[in-house]
Amino acid sequence: MANSSTPINPARRRIGTAVLVGIISGFLSAIVKFGWEVPFPPRTPERNATNPPQTMLEHWFGMSPAQSHTTVSFNLNDTLPIYSFIVHFAFAIVLAIFYCVVAEYFPRIKLWQGAAFGLLVWIGAHLVLMPLTGLVPSPFPWVDGGQTWSEHFSEALGHVVWMWSIEIVRRDLRNRITHEPDAEVPLPAATR
Repeated sequence: MANSSTPINPARRRIGTAVLVGIISGFLSAIVKFGWEVPFPPRTPERNATNPPQTMLEHWFGMSPAQSHTTVSFNLNDTLPIYSFIVHFAFAIVLAIFYCVVAEYFPRIKLWQGAAFGLLVWIGAHLVLMPLTGLVPSPFPWVDGGQTWSEHFSEALGHVVWMWSIEIVRRDLRNRITHEPDAEVPLPAATR
């Protein structure tokens, strides 16, 4: 495996493939994050009554609470919040595309198989941006009404698992589609 000082061969960057793989891995990773949140719900039922995507839709895009809480039915489950799902999948796909494209230029983004980037996304989104914009409460558990330690546990590890799933899919699909390893990995002498 190449080390961090191995130069990237620009001719082996595959941006179109990275975008395609980002869409696929983003979609799958959104399902992984949903699955993570079943045993480890990130919010209390009271705070989840209007979840962060619904709050964003109401505050930033002017949706009414009735609109942002619109539900659909599947298999006799009538409370599936469709707009929350759309925001959840869009976030995962956009971040996965970003990650997959950046990985073509800066392999260090793949540190710990994507886990480090997952932690950075959690810190940036859940501890900085979302509290500053009022989508979630203070990140400090000791502040009245602040995010809890349970929320931090769920979101931090959930983002690690989420990004790891993106990296697993990214590496596998990129290598299968291009029939070569990542751009920074030297090719065997017979294929150069």
